[in-house]
Amino acid sequence: MTGRSDDGTTSDRAAEAAGRFARRAWADLGGDPALLELITSPGDAVPLPSALPVGELAADGVGVASLAADVVRARRFGGEVAPVLLTADRIAASYQSERLFRLDGRPGEAWAALSGFWRADDGWIRTHGNYPHHARRLRSLLGLAAGVRPAEFRAAVARHNAADLEERAVAAGAVVAAVRTPEQWRDHPQAAALAARPLVETAEIGPADPRPWPAVRAADLPLSGVRVLDLTRVIAGPVATRDLAFAGADVLRVDPPQHPEIAWLHLDTGQGKRSTTLDLRDGGDHAVLHGLLADADVVVTGYRPGALDRFGLAPDALARRHPGLVIAQVSAWGATGPWSGRRGFDSIVQAATGIATAESPDGATPGALPAQALDHTSGHLLAAAIMTALVRQRTSGGTPLVSVALARVGHELLATDGSTQAERNPNLPTVTVDGEAGRITCAPPVLAFEGAPAHYAWVGRPWGADVPQWIPRA
Repeated sequence: MTGRSDDGTTSDRAAEAAGRFARRAWADLGGDPALLELITSPGDAVPLPSALPVGELAADGVGVASLAADVVRARRFGGEVAPVLLTADRIAASYQSERLFRLDGRPGEAWAALSGFWRADDGWIRTHGNYPHHARRLRSLLGLAAGVRPAEFRAAVARHNAADLEERAVAAGAVVAAVRTPEQWRDHPQAAALAARPLVETAEIGPADPRPWPAVRAADLPLSGVRVLDLTRVIAGPVATRDLAFAGADVLRVDPPQHPEIAWLHLDTGQGKRSTTLDLRDGGDHAVLHGLLADADVVVTGYRPGALDRFGLAPDALARRHPGLVIAQVSAWGATGPWSGRRGFDSIVQAATGIATAESPDGATPGALPAQALDHTSGHLLAAAIMTALVRQRTSGGTPLVSVALARVGHELLATDGSTQAERNPNLPTVTVDGEAGRITCAPPVLAFEGAPAHYAWVGRPWGADVPQWIPRA
């Protein structure tokens, strides 16, 4: 991440500004390192104050995704790759979008009653119970009835060992992490498995001829006409596909009807996308999904590795049935190591990897990053990987597989020196739009590629509102 002065030399301020995460990710993607000079410093520190270099992580995530989009534009339509101009406040707003979101003036309920830190008899745990089925499993894990009050839940947790609860939760399908120190995490087998992997993983998993770009006007966006099937939930995967939609792709999100997404959270990451439901246990819906895949350019999954294999969605099965399809995965723990099959969310990964300890406000009580930074960064890096894979597939063929893990991003964050010395900005930019779901206030778009729109194509499309069909190409 460097900038050029009027005489063409590289400025020291920009050279110092960033790039550690961007350089690592861009190298993993096989990108031309000279192009990183086009990502300019946001100038001010990104206002995400933290004990770790979260501001740099956020700027690099947005910068890499923006650069990848402009590479697509240049390779597809011709011309030079253009500079990426980052804005610190806009990055912070995007990363803290859940806090800025309003629906008809009301904020989203970020955390359910059973989500949070709880003191066990030998330390702390963090739980995630935002979804009803996860809350139900937490109660079952501790032998508690529906309607349990937080004080009763707290007392039940205090009677148990943190590591024991973490392990028992796996079998129960609940989501629990024992809070570790960074040192304890570094000694963990899952940390060792992640440390040996790239920050962004790429592979060719099957032969295929190069696919042509859809025929569109040269003035269209980088991904105009590209079809993306979005099988992701919560934040990381939806951020990735929101990036792709903003860059012009037709993104169709598919969810199981029996597990509705949290309505406001869907709206906060659903800009520019369509949303439908399919029950893959039903033969007809399963056939519809594979019909969509037959005409798709990209499929993105955000479930635990292996969770969708029984529906014909394992990467090798997809490569055989749909050669040339770009296959993308985001998960909590990655596809290797003893925890690869575990459930996880950003908050859970922070607790398990030592980030919560590093961000402690008092040296005793666990803390948290100023944003769901692992989610957002993983999403931007996955979007960059998808766009890079599309260029590679259209140039040399093959069936690309790209993946990002929240815990790998967290591992990189912990291994990178520095902190974010910045004041929190209470006046981050927002946009307010009247959508189908109501009046929505949300963070503005953050990608900064050449010709990026000033606004999202649309905001406020409700969950499950669309038919499972692609938009006809012009």
